[in-house]
Amino acid sequence: MILSAGEALIDMLPRTATSGEACFAPYAGGAVFNTAIALGRLGAPSAFFSGVSTDMLGEILAETLAASQVETRFLARSDRPTTVAFVKLVNGQATYAFYDEGTAGRMLATADLPALPPEISTVFVGGISLVNDPAASTYEALQAREAATRVTMIDPNIRPGFIAGKETEYRGRIERMIARADLVKLSDEDLHWLMGEGDLTTLARGLLAKGPKAVFITEGAKGARAVTARQDRFVPAHKVTVADTVGAGDTFNAGVLCALHEAGALTKARVGVLTDAELDAALSLGVASAAITVSRPGANPPWRNEL
Repeated sequence: MILSAGEALIDMLPRTATSGEACFAPYAGGAVFNTAIALGRLGAPSAFFSGVSTDMLGEILAETLAASQVETRFLARSDRPTTVAFVKLVNGQATYAFYDEGTAGRMLATADLPALPPEISTVFVGGISLVNDPAASTYEALQAREAATRVTMIDPNIRPGFIAGKETEYRGRIERMIARADLVKLSDEDLHWLMGEGDLTTLARGLLAKGPKAVFITEGAKGARAVTARQDRFVPAHKVTVADTVGAGDTFNAGVLCALHEAGALTKARVGVLTDAELDAALSLGVASAAITVSRPGANPPWRNEL
């Protein structure tokens, strides 16, 4: 089973009312939440850990997880409010305004960390949950606790506007977590933010030198690549009409993890010796799944029978 650990929130997406007025509609979301949902829909054994409110919006989150076959027993429920993010779309690209102070997700503490049963093979972390304490330190503590015995993957999903004024602390946390991770996923923009300008493969190998076994890089409409110490595999993106990009990278992560799970590769022994065929299959399922997500509004990952 794959445990996704990170933010769960309500995305308020721009819509047009029947009267023609601009409005917002609520959708369950959050980068790591989306990955858990996508894993469940792709048929992988999926579980989710986060601080989730018992309020009306928190119930929407819990019900959405269950409806996509995601195990919810690890949720840390509280009566604090739910995080809300208002989304602005410009040419299909999303920017966000977050309302997160004092929320169930933001106030998650190390005392809330669950004991994980043996069937959890993999812990996936990332997203904006790695920005603000106490939640950020809690997720880092979870990864540090589990990294020696379980496969861990991180996608920091870097949003420079959201980390303004906290760059030094944030960068330090991300670098520590990358060094502990077996698998790292970054967009090409994320990779440049962390490592500076240069060739993507060369930069990825710079990250590999810090500890990970494989780095997956999404390159927008071009496609995605996987880089290891000896391999550089690339799969082109599918050509689709883009509704918006909300949840694209999150769905890609699920495709990668699902394919590696199906290959029996999500163990500490196997994840360091992935074959070309296994990397290609992971990239292909990630790219194919993300293509469906971007073809429809909001973070709405595909079910396996849609591929």
